[in-house]
Amino acid sequence: MKVYHGSYTTINEIDIAKCQPGRDFGRGFYVTKIRSQAEYWAKRIGGKNNTTGIVTEFNFIEYAYDYDKFKTLRFDNYSEEWLDFVVLNRLNTSLEQAHDYDIVEGPVADDKITRRIFAYLNGTISKTNFLEELKFSRYTHQIALCTVESLQMIEYAVNKSELIIDDIDEAIIGTLVIDYGITEQQALDIYFESETYKTLIDSSSNLYKKPWTDIYQFLLRELDWTVR
Repeated sequence: MKVYHGSYTTINEIDIAKCQPGRDFGRGFYVTKIRSQAEYWAKRIGGKNNTTGIVTEFNFIEYAYDYDKFKTLRFDNYSEEWLDFVVLNRLNTSLEQAHDYDIVEGPVADDKITRRIFAYLNGTISKTNFLEELKFSRYTHQIALCTVESLQMIEYAVNKSELIIDDIDEAIIGTLVIDYGITEQQALDIYFESETYKTLIDSSSNLYKKPWTDIYQFLLRELDWTVR
């Protein structure tokens, strides 16, 4: 499943130790399957840090829910159980988790709901009335990865073109070695320094859509080589 994380900067490395406590599902790295939600958060936190904000894409491996290595919790919608769990975590400001789940999925306590949570905690609204209000809340989504181990279940999204180019690279480099009797390192240097490669990785050129054999011929013409 494609998921997104909105932040003020690109996420190159995830460090649970830098995550803040007191959030809906506890301390953890949060993602959502709703891109617009991530974009909103990126814009919001980006504004606080004088940046435009960045949305980083990941693939979440849903097998995590069937893997007995992880303890998981999922809320399909707003409910009394969800509310009690969010309150438990929102009131916990220590670095120690208030629960022992690896992965938690469910709705978000947005600004409006957060204000109503404080009203509920202050006794100005009953739990029954609050739960009734939640029925009319808009759909939101989040997944909290709460342990270092659970981070294995997300990976940076790779564009299809990048996967194709990886296969082309491997084919051309291997063929250079065979056709010209050069070392793999020599083939690597020749290929990655070529204008053909620079054109290939420019997605606007659409060169990656051609068969790798055609791209190989482009390279040979650039080098003024012939197949031996």
